Amino acid sequence: MNTKIQDFIAISDVVSLMNMLCGFLSVVMSIKQDFFTAAILMIFSLLFDSVDGWVARKTNRVDEYEFGKNIDSLSDIVSFGVAPAVFLYSYALLNTPYLEIPAIIVASFIVICGVLRLTRYNVISNEVKGFIGFPIPGIAIIMATFYLSGLFNIYLALVLAIVISLAMICNKSYDKFSNLYLLVLNCICLVFVVLQVPLRIYFVNVPALIVLLTSLAYLFINLIK
Repeated sequence: MNTKIQDFIAISDVVSLMNMLCGFLSVVMSIKQDFFTAAILMIFSLLFDSVDGWVARKTNRVDEYEFGKNIDSLSDIVSFGVAPAVFLYSYALLNTPYLEIPAIIVASFIVICGVLRLTRYNVISNEVKGFIGFPIPGIAIIMATFYLSGLFNIYLALVLAIVISLAMICNKSYDKFSNLYLLVLNCICLVFVVLQVPLRIYFVNVPALIVLLTSLAYLFINLIK
């Protein structure tokens, strides 16, 4: 078996690494207490994660050893597990230091459930269509848009994080997000958020709020059906 890294890595894996890099930089920004940039970087992670599969298909990627699947999952745990966990903990430590211990527990729970979610997905992905459990990018996009919307509340965020983490490891089926109109609307809103287009009603960032509400609807509708 050839063990040279250049014989495994492909263009789509570089996209996955960009996802991971944005996630790592989000962690760094959270530690520096720059929560706005940390949230934006989580959105960039989602954008890279959304296109790596498309790039693999367009380049006719042959992944005999599932190198791409593994690098995608390892990148996801950084961007969508560790990044939102550190974001919540750092925010709580700065703004509500008396919540440090609960925040540590919730942050740890996010990472544990994220690892379990991704590991199960890797094991069953060749046999089961769709998703079992809430997709892990969801917790990052919910936390990021919740903060960017201007409505962020650390108490509600911690409760939401617990609910989302449990949803990630539940046995509920989650259909792929396939509503074209909502998908296009959310993509446009994310572009507006990243470009900081000033679409606000009072202090509320409308594009971020739209993505947040859409993501929450996807979480709870599938969870209770």
